[in-house]
Amino acid sequence: MPTVAITGAGSGLGRALALEYANHGYTVFLMGRDGEKLYTVKHEIMENNGFAEIVLCDVSQFASISIAFQQIGELDVFINNAGIGIFGPVEKYTNEEIEKTLDTNVKGTIQTVQYALPIIRENKGRILTIISTAGLRGKVNESIYCASKFAVRGFTESLQKEWKDEPISITAVYMGGMNTPFWDHSTHVKDASHLKDPTDVAKQIYTEDDGRHAIFIDR
Repeated sequence: MPTVAITGAGSGLGRALALEYANHGYTVFLMGRDGEKLYTVKHEIMENNGFAEIVLCDVSQFASISIAFQQIGELDVFINNAGIGIFGPVEKYTNEEIEKTLDTNVKGTIQTVQYALPIIRENKGRILTIISTAGLRGKVNESIYCASKFAVRGFTESLQKEWKDEPISITAVYMGGMNTPFWDHSTHVKDASHLKDPTDVAKQIYTEDDGRHAIFIDR
């Protein structure tokens, strides 16, 4: 049975991806900070006769990443989905907000890939980084978020060149906003109900997860 680990699996796109891969026979390692949310997703998967394990992990904390990957013995796919967005004019960002964004979105991506890589290499597997269209172009009141996503894009594209002669792959995934709890504590998007359903986005990602360099939901 193939295996997939997904960060930020407790809600939103991470939850949708976990359900989608489980529905196609994957054992899913549900990675995230909130055990209650992860347990709910695990229960949903098990109700559909799937298999899932909870792995508590805060991607902004190096020690947490290290401990989490010690619990994952085999891995075919790693989906780097966890991320946060803090929005507003650049002069309003606090140092704490900047550090939190970069620690989660940039350092969290780099360090989880470092720990996933040895296991992925063993199975000649695949890594996907969820970047969003904020990694393709700048956006008003999203300067720090876009900076973090441009960094992840550069990281991903560099590894594609670095690993070009290896039987492993890393795919950049670009999508616009979705109707998820991502916006719950933000006034940047006042009504997310008109945005894409994460279930539909997850289905496209699963369908196109074949080692290609990029998956575009939106451009």
